[in-house]
Amino acid sequence: MAKNSKLKTILVKNEASYNASTSPTASANALKVVSIDVTPIVADEVSREVVRPYFGNQQVLLANERVEATIVVEMTGSGAAGTAPKYSPLLESSGLALTTVSSTSNTYAPESDGFGSCTIYYNTDGIRHIISGCRGSFSINLSVGEIPTITFNMIGLKGTISDSAIPSSTFSGQADPVLVNSTNTDNFSIFGYSGILRNWSFDMNNNVIYRELVGGSKSVLITDRTPSGSLSVEMPTLSAHNFFTDASGSSTGSNTWRHNGGAGNIITCSVPQTDFSAPTYGDSDGIVMLDIPFMATPSAANNEFSLAFT
Repeated sequence: MAKNSKLKTILVKNEASYNASTSPTASANALKVVSIDVTPIVADEVSREVVRPYFGNQQVLLANERVEATIVVEMTGSGAAGTAPKYSPLLESSGLALTTVSSTSNTYAPESDGFGSCTIYYNTDGIRHIISGCRGSFSINLSVGEIPTITFNMIGLKGTISDSAIPSSTFSGQADPVLVNSTNTDNFSIFGYSGILRNWSFDMNNNVIYRELVGGSKSVLITDRTPSGSLSVEMPTLSAHNFFTDASGSSTGSNTWRHNGGAGNIITCSVPQTDFSAPTYGDSDGIVMLDIPFMATPSAANNEFSLAFT
């Protein structure tokens, strides 16, 4: 029977320890996504290269089999302050530690060890893939007139692939999104200047590897990060703010914004020690823009980025 490519579900749940057995459920762990793209087998091909007295292909063996998944979600809160959004396991599996203040906030910040991991159940019209030990990286996109999104690029261990009826999912913990505009998005500040922002993007740039050695366990590891991003602002007068001086100098500066969809759906992002690369001119509707690439740099352990939900 033909399978319908539109019929998909994804369930995501934190693991108590790396690759510990866990079973996400459709009632508690279903995730609303914008898109999901799963590569069921990613592997390194090893050719046998046997000498033969005739032409033809050599047998190929698959080494280091793993699964890759790209998951895009709307960047929203849970709808209740102090309750983490349903996609929290993906953030916690992407090198972020979660701090919760009951009934108030959930704040994510980088960590350099003790990384979380998650199990993903992906079902495409009755074919279920179990992907455990997942870790990855993420990027944020904030563009005027659009719904802000987070894109997760995950790597996991290949588990069972089986026939399994697509579950009837209960969606919760993801509030309705609001567009990026002057009403919903405020408190933007860059190097202490309240600029006019057109778009803002950020990539955690985790170095994520699959590792499988003799005598060891199959695992996905985060071994480093080099977070960076870019933003586009209307070019101000130099007397108002000189971004060229910022870029040429050695100082870092603040970089923050808030996206407000109401209580339980307020997101504040901060890159407190932003270091500029070389800015370039751009154009938007005939208005001169300044496009500025940046890096997130720590001044102390794990303080180069934070994402707070209130």
